[in-house]
Amino acid sequence: MKFENKTAFVTGGGSGIGEAAAVALAAEGARVVVADLNFDNASRVAEHISSQGGAAFAVQIDVSNADSVASAFALAKEWYGETTQLLVNSAGILGIHAFVDYPVDLFNKVMAVNVTGAFLCAQQAAQGMLNSGYGRIVNVASISAERAGIGRTAYGTSKAALVGLTRQLSMELGASGISVNAIAPGPVVTPLTEASYTPETIEAYTSMIPARRLGVLEDMTAAILFLLSDGAAYINGAYLPVDGGYLASGVSKTGKLN
Repeated sequence: MKFENKTAFVTGGGSGIGEAAAVALAAEGARVVVADLNFDNASRVAEHISSQGGAAFAVQIDVSNADSVASAFALAKEWYGETTQLLVNSAGILGIHAFVDYPVDLFNKVMAVNVTGAFLCAQQAAQGMLNSGYGRIVNVASISAERAGIGRTAYGTSKAALVGLTRQLSMELGASGISVNAIAPGPVVTPLTEASYTPETIEAYTSMIPARRLGVLEDMTAAILFLLSDGAAYINGAYLPVDGGYLASGVSKTGKLN
């Protein structure tokens, strides 16, 4: 039980990577706050965790709104009687649109959720972490922080900014016993991304991934739990691709080699 007696706050916990992380943390003994804009989804996940003997409760949160974030963290402290020790910033939106007429309102919304949301939640969590001299924060970025994609003007920019935010926070919080790291999921099917994965795109991706498969949620949660664990205590400001080697790959074949 790697996280027994620790409280974990998971944004975007109602679906996808956030849901998988919340369930995995609870299975390892954490008391989990399942935070999501969609309260029904958050409640479903919390009820599932409770049915498995874990500790969880759901809270509605708009990560782009400072008052909503403050309220959600206050409820978490009231519910469990202590401040958050583990934070997973998984809330995010995609916002696919061509650049030349990308709506500025959509661009601002993607940045507000994906970047400002992580900033606000980390700021709230850090206040309690600083008092106790301990904390772990993992931001869910993306390989889109490095690899551009058609229609991903806002998303890719936001994830690059999230990696930068991760490094900034690691500098300011590291001396106080708080680590801040990011994972960069590669191609993985989640409710957020499934619409963009056609048979053609899946084939194209797998041909470029050395592991020759798309990622699964278990791949992502394994990396998140490692960075939250005491085994990663000396890892700080890191950006960990979880992509089957996609970012590392180049020309797939040379000459007659397979």
